[in-house]
Amino acid sequence: MNTHAYHKDLLTRLGRKMAEFPLEPQLSKMLITSVELGCAEEILTIVAMLSVENPFYRPKEKQAQADMKKAKFFQPEGDHLTLLAVYEAWKTSKFSNPWCYENFVQARSMRRSQDVRKQLVSIMDRYKMDILTAGRNYNKVRRAIVSGYFTHAAKKDPQEGYRTMVEGNPVYIHPSSALFNKSPEWVLYHELVLTTKEYMRNIMTIEPKWLVELAPQFYKSADPNKMTRQKRMQKIEPLYDRFNPPNSWRLSKRKG
Repeated sequence: MNTHAYHKDLLTRLGRKMAEFPLEPQLSKMLITSVELGCAEEILTIVAMLSVENPFYRPKEKQAQADMKKAKFFQPEGDHLTLLAVYEAWKTSKFSNPWCYENFVQARSMRRSQDVRKQLVSIMDRYKMDILTAGRNYNKVRRAIVSGYFTHAAKKDPQEGYRTMVEGNPVYIHPSSALFNKSPEWVLYHELVLTTKEYMRNIMTIEPKWLVELAPQFYKSADPNKMTRQKRMQKIEPLYDRFNPPNSWRLSKRKG
């Protein structure tokens, strides 16, 4: 079989698997990759949590208290792992409603995410996909997320905020993020929300090399010989001419 036909067949099989899940293509891709990487247990939870409304709430009269409770869940890698930590803590509390109330977490969102998770597990069981845990190896989990959302990468701008890797648009870390005021060099975001500025919501830190490893059809390491010293620091560039993402993979923008 020639290479082109092999890759086409591989993509068709991947597409068929992805179509089994009632999810956006990026989330399906994350799940399928997580099976290969041995972190499906964690990715199932993260996908379920990303599929429901924001689980945190801030009542006007108790904002400081709510923020303190929320900060206890913050993970240095960012919001995806923070959502995982919230679900795990809720699970440890035996999925208790009082726990949600104490921690300013929406019980309704949590129950909905539990339902979504069960539905996804039953699909994975039907197709005999292994659901393994990565334990504390969060790099596996982050790599699985990058495999789905590689078009949502952004790099720190020397002046202020960030620039999206695909279109070079100025974007900012949402104030609700675990990474707000942390300024990591490279991030991946789940969605963009437009208010006074364009904010990245649900973001995590990434290693730029993961973009090249997990999406070689989209990114390449820049040629150091053709670059100025400043550009060389960036090291990665998208292959605009080689890959045009379908509409459903374009940067999602919504008012919020």
